[in-house]
Amino acid sequence: MSTRGLQQLATQTRFDFALLWRNPLASFFTVVLPLIFLFVLTALFGNDLVTPFGPKLASRFVPGIMALAVVQAAFVNLAIVTVFRRERSILKRVRGTPMRPWTFMGAQVATSYAVIGLMAVLMALIGWAVYDVELLWRTVPSLIVTLIIGGAMFCALGLAFTNVVPNEMSGPPLLNLIVLPLYFVSDVYVPATDDTPRAITLIGDIFPIRHLAVALQRSFDPLSDESIWPIANWLVMAAWGVAAALIVTRWFRWTPRS
Repeated sequence: MSTRGLQQLATQTRFDFALLWRNPLASFFTVVLPLIFLFVLTALFGNDLVTPFGPKLASRFVPGIMALAVVQAAFVNLAIVTVFRRERSILKRVRGTPMRPWTFMGAQVATSYAVIGLMAVLMALIGWAVYDVELLWRTVPSLIVTLIIGGAMFCALGLAFTNVVPNEMSGPPLLNLIVLPLYFVSDVYVPATDDTPRAITLIGDIFPIRHLAVALQRSFDPLSDESIWPIANWLVMAAWGVAAALIVTRWFRWTPRS
């Protein structure tokens, strides 16, 4: 990409980021709602030690809600914004400007990553300062890789999903119809235990949200005897991301459907 293209990308990213904060509903569901879920879960279940040697129970909730924040920023919000711009002919008009179309779309993805980074830092700091969640510095590289792969995968899924959303009014209910049930079977609200029905974990294993949540949990569990590099989870997320990217490349619409 040329210097001019990078400048356009940076300018459009700043615009999209500012636009997110000026939209009360978008900023609430993307930023505030995950924080509310974290506070509610710790209020309901407490924050006792998981074992006599630790960690605190909140260390199970923080990575799950962090996964929720990634899904909201990279999948739900990106899909809603893209459908809105498509149906208002904004995407169509962009193709008639000097800006490269994918520079415009890249700014939306960059905005999603900015929110993901912000929420990851915010969740970790709140967990550490308020709930005594231990920050494992040795797992930070793995955490960053998980957020990068998860962000890319859910951005691709968000853009791919716009193909089945007929208009801007249908976006929010359709997206929530998909993600809300999956949150309950994907270790987002409450991590799975030995008592969790096998059918629930099998359903969760099919979809990428659980793989994101489990990979993030590895970064907050000091007692885990598994590798800090959740390669199997990364591969599943990467497979979903590649499939979604192929759909976007082949069927993404720049013009209104209605």
